[in-house]
Amino acid sequence: MENLMLLPPEEALLRLHKVQEGMAGLCDGIIVTDNADIYYLTGRVFAGWAYIPSVGTPRWFVRRPVHLHGDDVVMVRKPEEIASHLASEERPKIVGLELDIISYTQAERLKKIFDGAEVIDATALLRQTRSVKTAFEIDMIRRSGVKHAEVYSRIPSLFNIGMTDYELQVEIEHLSRVEGCLGQFRISGQSMEFFMGNVLSGDNADAPSPYDFAMGGKGMDPSLPVGASGDEIKRGQTVMVDVNGNYTGYMTDMTRVFSLGEIPELALRAHRCSIDIHRMFSREAVPDAEASALYEKALEIVREAGLEPYYMGHRQHAGFIGHGVGIEINEWPVIAPRSRQILEEGNVIALEPKFVIPGTGAVGVENTYVVRAAGAQCLTNAPEEIIPLFE
Repeated sequence: MENLMLLPPEEALLRLHKVQEGMAGLCDGIIVTDNADIYYLTGRVFAGWAYIPSVGTPRWFVRRPVHLHGDDVVMVRKPEEIASHLASEERPKIVGLELDIISYTQAERLKKIFDGAEVIDATALLRQTRSVKTAFEIDMIRRSGVKHAEVYSRIPSLFNIGMTDYELQVEIEHLSRVEGCLGQFRISGQSMEFFMGNVLSGDNADAPSPYDFAMGGKGMDPSLPVGASGDEIKRGQTVMVDVNGNYTGYMTDMTRVFSLGEIPELALRAHRCSIDIHRMFSREAVPDAEASALYEKALEIVREAGLEPYYMGHRQHAGFIGHGVGIEINEWPVIAPRSRQILEEGNVIALEPKFVIPGTGAVGVENTYVVRAAGAQCLTNAPEEIIPLFE
């Protein structure tokens, strides 16, 4: 048998109390079943349901794997069994469900567990809780950032003249896995799909994608229309690398740009503009800063440089320049023009102001930061200038 809880006791209690503080005045209990939320609460993924009361101890209702045990672990076959394991005074009058994540069928089934209870959507509550990282979580992300940077430092050694973008991506993915990358890019949202990352060369960076990523690419097949296209990397082109940084269950998000031969001054100027935006963000992304105001300050820098037509895409523009990151790659807060979110100490944010230069490719840097009172601290410490692939 194996203990269900893998988090240190003090860390597990801290996370539980954060969730329960968010529940105050909203609901009496939450039924959690999403993998990311289960992992946040326990340090592992299991098939089943967690019942989190607004006060008191959670119950872990496990369907699989069958070898788990521990305090308040109950083995069940179906969610309908949950209510029978709670005393009448423990059953909620208002229950929260992850309605923005689970299917309609799941929701309808879970609604019937506590007959007569009012049902609310607890998705935002859980996302907000997870958006402010504990010191334990930040250390996990920092460790991923170190490994991520090590892999990126070796990318030029993987390149050979005549390589396609896809061939280079496979080499980067292989190196990442050998160095301990878990390979999973956990993404929230049913219409969001990705493999281990994105390598974009030349005009493929300008190919629109249906997914809500900063950069697109047509991909290798219509079934996954994003990323490398299989075209040869040619002189005068950039190669933008944005690959998986999940080494600990908590990931960093990092983009660096490489080039084959000389590239136009316009591309170099746009890349420097991206770095300027990062410097602004590192100064001003502090607690109580407005996400929308940071977006507007970045846009001002772009407009002053005369680069707006290329900003966040050329043919198709992304509507954000930054996003929370942690267990999932698209967490809160979001740095976007209509965001109402206010930054908090401990937010971990990937900032990615990027440009697409027709005929050359994508340029710009993405770094992962943790928000601190003295400014945003970078967790992806790798060279930011454009790096030659072949001398």
